[in-house]
Amino acid sequence: MTENVDVVLIGGGIMSATLGTLLHALQPDWKIVAFERLSDVAQESSNPWNNAGTGHAALCELNYMPQVKGEPLDPAKAVSINEQFQQSRQFWSSLVEKGVLDEPKTFINATPHMTFVRGEKDVAYLKDRYEVLKKQPLFEGIEYSEDSRVINKWAPLLMQKRRKGEPFAATRVPAGTDVDFGALTHQLFDHLTASGVDLRLNHEVKNLKKQKDGGWLLSYRNTLGHTPNQIKARFVFVGAGGWALKLLQRSGIPEIKGYGVFPIGGQFLKTTNPKVVAQHKAKVYSQASVGAPPMSVPHLDTRVVDGESSLMFGPFATFSPKFLKKGSMLDIVTQVRPHNLWPMLRVAFANPDLITYLVSELLKNHRKKVDSLRTFMPTAKDEDWTLIDAGQRAQVMKKDPKKGGILQFGTEVVSSADGSIAGLLGASPGASTAVPIMLDLLKKCFPKEYPSWEPELRSLIPTFGKKLNADAAAAATSTAATAEVLGINA
Repeated sequence: MTENVDVVLIGGGIMSATLGTLLHALQPDWKIVAFERLSDVAQESSNPWNNAGTGHAALCELNYMPQVKGEPLDPAKAVSINEQFQQSRQFWSSLVEKGVLDEPKTFINATPHMTFVRGEKDVAYLKDRYEVLKKQPLFEGIEYSEDSRVINKWAPLLMQKRRKGEPFAATRVPAGTDVDFGALTHQLFDHLTASGVDLRLNHEVKNLKKQKDGGWLLSYRNTLGHTPNQIKARFVFVGAGGWALKLLQRSGIPEIKGYGVFPIGGQFLKTTNPKVVAQHKAKVYSQASVGAPPMSVPHLDTRVVDGESSLMFGPFATFSPKFLKKGSMLDIVTQVRPHNLWPMLRVAFANPDLITYLVSELLKNHRKKVDSLRTFMPTAKDEDWTLIDAGQRAQVMKKDPKKGGILQFGTEVVSSADGSIAGLLGASPGASTAVPIMLDLLKKCFPKEYPSWEPELRSLIPTFGKKLNADAAAAATSTAATAEVLGINA
């Protein structure tokens, strides 16, 4: 007998955990099964050492507010990212109050977000950015300085032994956060399994086939004994990182045509030297190198994982044909289809700077990587820092009417016309905006049920359906309330 369920979640990361938590709260009578091919959840992109843990709110990331020649700076995308993160904060706060999540400090900690730039051009840009953002309610409290004494108080490691006469500037928002998405994912799945959701570890979904009644028949196997089996679901979510593309292709939905992914790996320098760690409490972002993708913006970060503080610097790009750290060396080849070959070739032709950047990164040895750190932290010593491998990021490539194909940074949900299957492609700021991404998915894939779900969604997310940045008083009230519950008062 083939097992019948309401929802199947593929992948044990923060996206599946968030969607599962929302669906269980909205429809506790639905039978939900989650599949993870590894022996535990949060082992790929959601693992705390596979990402920088930045609660992306556009407080310090310059790529959310790029400078376009001849045009005034537009804060729209930065405001949108911040709005989305506020929804995540509200959702987590509600779950803390309900006892679903543990003590907030186990997954989120107050960490100022800073931007640091050098050179007259970047200093002028950062000052313009500050002047625009300080007028936005969600960026209340942002500070700007070109004074080395002030910046030294904010982040001493940036200023020690810095060359005199060099133009530099920094912004700082004390209300930033560091998030352990691995701990958050584990806690959400612990709640789901305690509530009756079936989490099947060491189980890999191999194929998906649409049924005449509109549901999906999934073929899967136990990765330990290779025992094959099948399950039927009314709705399927594919939150399997880079492998989402492969599974959506196997589903045969026309909406996935023209899509491909380009895998980019990463490494970070890490130190746990208490003398160094004690001098820096911030996430400090700067400008990306020429040709570098936005996800490779250099940053020096405080991390708090399992209660222990450390510093990370990077990322340094690496290349592997795998779509996941524990993927297949054939991933980049087996994704190729007649419908996505041309868009992917166009992306390759149109992005020579990216190829040059990747090659230059691959040629860097340990000392050269610490030299890159020394542009942030002049006193950095080679022996204090070790390299750790971060997660694989699968950047979206897709058709474009004008260019033939484009490389898209960010996240994108691809769903079937009938809403019976959906998958998530892309990378940053994904985890930080998991809640609004899943809310959009619910609205798109469950149009009949969604109106009846809205009251419960408003109880979980008090400003659901509203734009906080349009109401300064509401923005202040909301951020203060979530900061209090999550213990992240600046």
